[in-house]
Amino acid sequence: MVQGFGNVGYHASKFLQEEDSAKIIAVGEWDGAIHDPKGIDVEKLQAHRRRTGSILGFPGAKTLRRSVDCLCLACDILIPAALENQIHRDNAHRVRAKVIAEAANGPITAAADGILRRKGVLVIPDVFLNAGGVTVSYFEWSKNLTHMHYGRMSRHLENLEAELFIKETEALTGKKFGPRARKVLLRSHDELALVNSGLEDTMRSAYREIRSVLKRRKKIEDLRMASYTLAIERISQAYLDLGIFP
Repeated sequence: MVQGFGNVGYHASKFLQEEDSAKIIAVGEWDGAIHDPKGIDVEKLQAHRRRTGSILGFPGAKTLRRSVDCLCLACDILIPAALENQIHRDNAHRVRAKVIAEAANGPITAAADGILRRKGVLVIPDVFLNAGGVTVSYFEWSKNLTHMHYGRMSRHLENLEAELFIKETEALTGKKFGPRARKVLLRSHDELALVNSGLEDTMRSAYREIRSVLKRRKKIEDLRMASYTLAIERISQAYLDLGIFP
């Protein structure tokens, strides 16, 4: 379920559906929401909105009068990707999602946070989930400093290693790789693929560290506080490394 079908909500829905086969059962926008438990085709919905100016009236979907109505539908993952303070003390107890991924900035109020935690809802906080854009900006900054395109130093070596792997495997098994497998192994990864790979690795590593703080610190009860704690620890260590603190 996604609230907000702008740049963030649309692309989150698109990639979840195309790459992870997720079923998008509801989408909310400023003028209302639509719901179809059988699943909504994201690209067809985008085409419908471009044609009509709204997500409402999408064929096969039920129209909900208010955007916030979609927040209380039963679903596995709820993605608030619209405005802040959308889940608050008055509606948090009616949220039926198992996981909330904060794609907007501050979509859950402090009061609602406590209610959701007591309900056992896992909240993936905005401070972590929205870090992808900043991370890729860092990649771009570092690339501009070095004047070096990603992959230039390693692409030829990776191709040689792939060719050796194919040759030795075929010699050991007595079987040939199919054309598709050979093409995948020998392809040169473009810059977009390398950036996506680096982003995924960075986000996976950061999430593991946040989970580690949550498990290690008994007084920390959720991923949000674990994220803040880890950030403060990193800042403190940076100051110590610079000799700012005695």
